[in-house]
Amino acid sequence: LRNQFPVILEEDIDGGYVVTCPFFEGCYSQGDTIEEALKNIKEVILLCLEELRERRQKISFPKIGLHLVEVGE
Repeated sequence: LRNQFPVILEEDIDGGYVVTCPFFEGCYSQGDTIEEALKNIKEVILLCLEELRERRQKISFPKIGLHLVEVGE
């Protein structure tokens, strides 16, 4: 079974990229390139999943949405 998780990728002001997975608290990584950041977050997600397995906890899927809001005139 293949698991897919949403991630948020942001360009870091100091260079490189920061990527987070909102499904797991403290699940983030970084990389010099987008590809490296995405590769690194996969490793961190696997560690988070392994920790859940060890604790015999199930993944809870929070409801996450992306909304655009208009501000100003």
